[in-house]
Amino acid sequence: MRIVLAPDKFKDCLSAIEVAKAMEAGILRARPDAQIDSCPMADGGEGTVAALVAATGGRLITRRVTGPLPEMKVDAIFGILGDERTAVVEMAAACALALLKPPDRDPMRTTTFGVGQLLVAAAEAGASTIILGIGGSATIDGGIGCAQACGLPVILEDGEPVSPGEPLVGADLPRVILIKHGRGSPIDKIKIIVAADVTNPLCGPNGAAAVYGPQKGATPEQVKLLDAALLQLAQRTDKLPEAQSSGAGAAGGMGFAMLAFFGATLRLGIDIIIDSTRLRDRLRGADLCLTGEGKLDSQSLSGKTAIGVARLCQDMRVPCIAIAGSVEKGLAPRALGITSAHSIADEGMSLEESMSKAAELIAAKAAQIVRSIAPS
Repeated sequence: MRIVLAPDKFKDCLSAIEVAKAMEAGILRARPDAQIDSCPMADGGEGTVAALVAATGGRLITRRVTGPLPEMKVDAIFGILGDERTAVVEMAAACALALLKPPDRDPMRTTTFGVGQLLVAAAEAGASTIILGIGGSATIDGGIGCAQACGLPVILEDGEPVSPGEPLVGADLPRVILIKHGRGSPIDKIKIIVAADVTNPLCGPNGAAAVYGPQKGATPEQVKLLDAALLQLAQRTDKLPEAQSSGAGAAGGMGFAMLAFFGATLRLGIDIIIDSTRLRDRLRGADLCLTGEGKLDSQSLSGKTAIGVARLCQDMRVPCIAIAGSVEKGLAPRALGITSAHSIADEGMSLEESMSKAAELIAAKAAQIVRSIAPS
């Protein structure tokens, strides 16, 4: 019996790698002769680097870069996949909102400069393609800090290029009149694929500042200022079509910057991960696929891992069973492409208990599933 394991993380509990290991332990308990292909997954957000490196036999690299505040330094990790040509970078590694205490959260003062430093480091490590997961950032700088760190000339209102050693922040947006590209940047010839899980445009009532500004510490006045500045950036750089694109408002306008100044492609995160891990090939001829995530509910339809894996399994005619921390009542798994869905928590078990025993419960559920479909 050949089983492919393709779970996402259980948020705040277990990484995708740990979930896959628990599933494997349970399966081998029930069927010691099972052939297991472990392929930890992600959706482009937190955990993407670790999952892709593990699934492809890649390696991790640490670089000290600028954090969300210009004066802050962080040790950020990115990955080189098993093909040695593809790098994977999480924007949050350099400028995550979680890196700042609530009093320090202010998108007027934060920067994506460290993300640019990671992109350059990936290029210097030999990558010809970079997968960039965006999300969870503390920034609304329209990607100007990232562009600056990557060596793109950023011209301000006084006509002078900015200093390469003084990271631009959200408050600098109104001063930017031009960002040049194709001018010898270390990543000029790098193919960049952006994993975005939101569809917001850059500006307006559904834009980066209006929707995500308050959670990043922006006051109502700052939201208005930043929204106007982002629109002005798109107008001054002649990139209004890119500003209106789906996902341009992701991560404080980083989606826009990647489209407008780096020639990147924006895709749904799970689709990128499926391609990068060669999951389609790995499912060919499999008897079963186990997937899972912390919570399986109606929100999972918006590009979450378990549904993406299940739909691929449906195309491949491979049964796909989901193991989750919890499964929303009334959810119809088969309508989502999932053969069946199972919660690890017993009736009456508290969330705290199920999280503390998650690995053990996942293993037990995987063993139960395998025994039920393939008795030894």
